[in-house]
Amino acid sequence: MTPTQPANPIPNILTGLRLIAGVVMFLILAGAAPQGLPFLPADLLSPSDQFRFARTAFVIFIVAASTDWVDGFLARRWHATTRWGAILDPIADKVLITGAILGVLAWGSVPQAAIPCGLILFREFAVSALRETVAGKVKLPVTLLAKWKTVLQMVALAALQLALAPLWEGFGLPFEWLPAFQTFAYILLWIAALVTLWTGWQYFAKARQKMSQI
Repeated sequence: MTPTQPANPIPNILTGLRLIAGVVMFLILAGAAPQGLPFLPADLLSPSDQFRFARTAFVIFIVAASTDWVDGFLARRWHATTRWGAILDPIADKVLITGAILGVLAWGSVPQAAIPCGLILFREFAVSALRETVAGKVKLPVTLLAKWKTVLQMVALAALQLALAPLWEGFGLPFEWLPAFQTFAYILLWIAALVTLWTGWQYFAKARQKMSQI
């Protein structure tokens, strides 16, 4: 009898690194916020320090977000999909998204982003609670639109991070373009929020339909 070949661990490692990256990115981004942190007062950071912190968080977010596609692609290509990977992947996505949202809101310089960010977080928590409640009774597979929802969230949050003044100016981008880019980032964020809410409604409607048939 031929022993079962263990699945290649690289996809799961990438997923785990994305989860860790979400926490690290949040701490760095929040640490660079104008009001600082209890253990890192804002007056200890110069504008150049704020830029370096924000830039580091931005790069971590971009690299971590890219692994969301890479780990899935490798898992399918190498036939290395595992139950642990299926569990860890959405958790890593939610930690990365939540970390970016909380990190950006910690700056307090993007008040227009508060409502769409809040809607995104409410939906993610609600769907997570729904999945936990109906676990073992109803299967709610991830839809194609929900996958694109995650992509939209990551693109919008990347744009929102770039719209932070220290990061924008630190990269040497024309300051007079910043208001227009911030508006663009807010529009992207609202689109992501609306798609997020719609996919959440789809999950709840599907769960209600299936539960009524039990």
